[in-house]
Amino acid sequence: MITLKIENFDIEQIANSGQCFRMYDLGNGVWEVFALDEKIKIQKNKKIHTFDCSQEKFDNFWSDYFDLNTDYQTIQKRIFNTNDDYLCNAVKFGKGLRILKQDLWEMIVSFVISQQNNIPRIKNCLKTLCALNNNKFPQPEDLLALQGEKLRSVKLGYREEYLIKLSEAIVKKNFSLDELKGMSYEMAIKYLQMLRGVGEKVANCVALFGLYKIEAFPVDVWIKKIIQNRYNGDFSLDRLKLKDIGGIVQQYMFFYERNLTSR
Repeated sequence: MITLKIENFDIEQIANSGQCFRMYDLGNGVWEVFALDEKIKIQKNKKIHTFDCSQEKFDNFWSDYFDLNTDYQTIQKRIFNTNDDYLCNAVKFGKGLRILKQDLWEMIVSFVISQQNNIPRIKNCLKTLCALNNNKFPQPEDLLALQGEKLRSVKLGYREEYLIKLSEAIVKKNFSLDELKGMSYEMAIKYLQMLRGVGEKVANCVALFGLYKIEAFPVDVWIKKIIQNRYNGDFSLDRLKLKDIGGIVQQYMFFYERNLTSR
């Protein structure tokens, strides 16, 4: 067990920020987090978080996964210095958000499934997929082996074909995850869109959450709504001098707007 007080870190906010679909609320402030074949339970008590793992596992995996070495206070100051009322309120509301450093393949699968889908269904689909694969996140070869009745039981709809096609592309070495990891943001977006079922929004989500390209700025229905309703269609990261951290800005906006709307 490791108990820490970490500034600008809130597991509950992160779990509800739409960037990870394998975090589960166990009640009483306890969250269970899965990342590929790793898992951890985290107890939240105000600003105090207790991680159910060894110091070695925390140092070698979870600390980096939760982006705990990045200075979010400085990032937040940059946003406050813009004097943009909406963004400043969004940061105040979601101060505990961080960009997770997640597995690239897991993010490709997750965000292909996310298309025209809601978060509870996405989480259920991924949970079922893992259950069908001995409770391990399925690799491309595993997904191909699940083809047929088993994969249809996940009820992915048209997304099932996308997962099969992208799995085949990787297995046949027509698409390389290793090459993707070494690409610039611009090249990565173009390369990802070679995959069937991966458009600009999904490519940006994968770049942000699977490649840690924090300049990526995914534009989904929520961000479109914000730009139209809060900024009259005129929103510019360049003008605000925040383009290099656009992905972090996007998370604050997304989380804030969803919570405003649900109230």
